[in-house]
Formats: sequence, C-alpha cells, structure tokens
Amino acid sequence: MRSGFPHARAGQVVGLLGGSFDPAHAGHAMITREALKRFRLDQLWWLVSPGNPLKQDGPAPMAQRLARAREVMHHPNVKVTDIEARIGTRYTARTLGTLGRLYPGVRFVWLMGADNLGQLDRWQEWRWIMDNVPVGVLARPRQRISARMSKAARVYDFARLPARDAARLGRSAAPCWCFVNVPMVSLSSTELRRSGAWTA
Repeated sequence: MRSGFPHARAGQVVGLLGGSFDPAHAGHAMITREALKRFRLDQLWWLVSPGNPLKQDGPAPMAQRLARAREVMHHPNVKVTDIEARIGTRYTARTLGTLGRLYPGVRFVWLMGADNLGQLDRWQEWRWIMDNVPVGVLARPRQRISARMSKAARVYDFARLPARDAARLGRSAAPCWCFVNVPMVSLSSTELRRSGAWTA
C-alpha cells in the first residue's frame, strides 16, 4: 500500500465514515464506537473529505480538520484519514470504487447517520453505492422517522437487515443495509461553528 494510506488485510471488515468533520466532535466519536461494536468491524476509517458537493460553503482547511479529528477520536482500531484528497475523489461512489481496487479482498462497509439516508437519493450514483457496498445507518436525534420513510429506504426495503443481525452486515453481500438506534450525543458541527466553539 502507498505511503500515507492505512493498512488493511484481505478478509478484514472496514467501516468507512465520511464527512467534512468541520469540526469533529463527541457525537462523531460516539457513533464510531457504536459502529465498531454493533457491526463487528475490524477497523473504522474516518474519511475527512476535501469538501461536500451538496454544501455551498467550503470547510475549514484540511490540516486543521484532521488535527481536530485526531484530538477527538482515540481508539486503536480507528484511523483518521485524508484518503479522498490523496486519491482525488469528492463523490462517495467514486471513493468506494477506488478503495475497492486499492484494497482487494477487504470488505468495506459504508456508514452514515440517519439524516444522510434521508437525502441519499440526491447523491451521485447513490444506487451504485447501495448495490455494491453494505451500508450501516446509525440513528441520530429527530431523524429516525424521516430516514425510514426516505426514497432510498423504500427502494431498498427488500435488502434491509434486521438490527438484531447488525453483526452480519460486513459479511453480507450487497445490496444489504442495516438501521440501528444508538445512544447519541446531540451535537452537530454546524451548531459548533455557529456558537463560535470552532473557528477556522
């Protein structure tokens, strides 16, 4: 593997949590620890993105967001990465396709908050994501009902794995997704920026 990329062995199950992390906070750390446990992941990588194509305003500088993320997240099986900047992708489907080629035999699981499931049909090549990579959805406050009623949830209802079987997600063939309710810290990066608790 190229320098600066995390190591993963064929057969391992690696969760991927993407986002701008602008800034990373305790809520991100909470869902990360829950995802490791509930989905029985060998590793979990934070993909700190260069920018979110669905947001007009650019995030804080990458180096600043990476440093903050590494202050917030401490776990031996979690890696904070800038993979998308290194491989030159901004869209999740392209990132997942590239990682699949770079890490043959590694079983990736895409992780997202329930709010992102609610708008997944706005993502580029969202059906490709659902068709090719198992997806773990972690409930966030006030987003559970809207996420379950979303277009993506309806279209792929046939592929939904019961929450009691969440540990099987990473070893199941796509399309396969699982919605789990987890204890949450009711924080958001947007609220932290507005409050002045995080300044670029």
